[in-house]
Amino acid sequence: MQMKDSQSVPASQQKVWAALNNPEILKQCIPGCQELDMTSPTEMTAKVVIKVGPVKATFGGKVTLSDLDPPNGYRITGEGSGGVAGFAKGGAAIRLEAVSDNETILHYEVDSQIGGKLAQLGGRLIDSTAKKLAGEFFTKFGAVVSAS
Repeated sequence: MQMKDSQSVPASQQKVWAALNNPEILKQCIPGCQELDMTSPTEMTAKVVIKVGPVKATFGGKVTLSDLDPPNGYRITGEGSGGVAGFAKGGAAIRLEAVSDNETILHYEVDSQIGGKLAQLGGRLIDSTAKKLAGEFFTKFGAVVSAS
């Protein structure tokens, strides 16, 4: 599955960059995130509960940041296992564009793959769920970053 979009965040580019690298802020914003721990400056471990149609699964996995270009963007890749529900892996290119001192456009391109029971649910359901979760993340992220 591939997804590409942009989101306006009412904060400076530096503030958005700092938030994208803050596990406490990310944990608040990722739907279903129960744990998110920084294990190194470029690696995190996560535990996320996701429901796609009738399948609810807890995914544990690792996230790696690469191609770091502070405060302009990075590449994030991750891989997680949800037991019998299946697996998910993918990545996203994140690019920040300063519009003003109080507004930053966050551009993202996501490429992901899933397998197991989740893959049997059908592309439409998976795509719509992924778009919904991305929308929830960026709405919450914008609210948290602008309030801090």
